Amino acid sequence: MRCHWVICRRRLFRKTRVKEEKATILLIDDHPMLRNGVKQLIELDERLQVVGEASDGAQGVMLAEQHDPDLILLDLNMPGMNGLDTLLQLRTVDLSGRIVVFSVSNHEDDVVNALKRGADGYLLKDMEPEALLKALHQAAAGQMVLSEKLTNVLVTSLREARPAEARDIEQLTRRERDILKLITLGMTNKAIARKLSITESTVKVHVKHLLKKMKLKSRVEAAVWALQNGY
Repeated sequence: MRCHWVICRRRLFRKTRVKEEKATILLIDDHPMLRNGVKQLIELDERLQVVGEASDGAQGVMLAEQHDPDLILLDLNMPGMNGLDTLLQLRTVDLSGRIVVFSVSNHEDDVVNALKRGADGYLLKDMEPEALLKALHQAAAGQMVLSEKLTNVLVTSLREARPAEARDIEQLTRRERDILKLITLGMTNKAIARKLSITESTVKVHVKHLLKKMKLKSRVEAAVWALQNGY
């Protein structure tokens, strides 16, 4: 059945828009069954898409460079290059997406070390499917995510944290300083873009530049530094 060209155009636009907004995800985990289960869950959500799977850290870094996904879901306990080593390696690569640890471990050392090494969040593998999907959307949009069970661990680590080195806020442009303020409020890239009337891709570029200038590994570390220094 043919449709009026205006209606068809609107339908095509809606379909194209959905495709453009689909967040890409890379899974790095040495357990095939878990990867398959998470992938099947993600496939139920039309706004998320798995673009790659890696069974070890080295393969994960290679795929991350190849796809530059919106989100990398990273296991901690893997043979060979473990999760923390993989995280450090990923942070040397020019990536625009987020890296979230996905682990069975709720030990304080694992959580704190992952965040200090640049993780943008830490999720436990015993999460309910609905909660996991919600967290994946938030992380892919640039928001820091943490399983509820780990809130106290994060609060304690932030209270005890101290700036590792002096950083000069004046080296940032006015736009970068504005975005840093909004990051400390927990705003996503999309929300920041709407607030400042710029594109989301432009926000990503500014975030990348301000992290590099301030020698900060992640949005989490940037927010902690800004709050500790009364910015």
